[in-house]
Amino acid sequence: MSTAEVREAYTGRADEYISLLGSVADMHELDRELISRWAGRLDGPALDAGCGPGHWTDHLRRLGHDVEGVDLVPAFVARASERFPEVPFRVASFDDLGVADAALGGVLAWYSLIHLEPDRVAPALDEFARCIAPGGTLLLGFFDGARVEPFPHKVVTAYFWPPSAMTERLEAAGFTVEEVHTRAEPGSRPHAAVVARRTN
Repeated sequence: MSTAEVREAYTGRADEYISLLGSVADMHELDRELISRWAGRLDGPALDAGCGPGHWTDHLRRLGHDVEGVDLVPAFVARASERFPEVPFRVASFDDLGVADAALGGVLAWYSLIHLEPDRVAPALDEFARCIAPGGTLLLGFFDGARVEPFPHKVVTAYFWPPSAMTERLEAAGFTVEEVHTRAEPGSRPHAAVVARRTN
């Protein structure tokens, strides 16, 4: 999927998406726990990359962090700014997050890389690595699968990733994977999350 195609697909369904998935209270308890625990170890500013409706960005702010949300979709950024006026939001892409080198203590990328073709994931991880200071961390959420392959996500094509394959990409980008979490529940696609530290 091109950047323009993903932007257009989410723009057309922004209100629906916000209604269904725009609240931390509606998220899985284990996801809330993981993100909060990761945030508790942050040292420095954070970026919510692919912030969507901004609920996780606001969650990080409420936990006391200096955080900014960025998203490809202007409609999400506009609505997030309305819903959470205390939090800065802006439009940006994974090609250029608009952050200085090593400026961040951490990046949250929660289901924000799922629509990237496999060969576009490595450049996005390189951009995260550029922005995170040595010792800082990345928390990445994605769909778990036996192999890297596309599937018909209800908004636009997305990809399954085995955690082992994502770990390889992260290591190539200069991260050390510290935690891998997976979850499979009836009625939901398998979930994975990885915490990775930016090496020196």
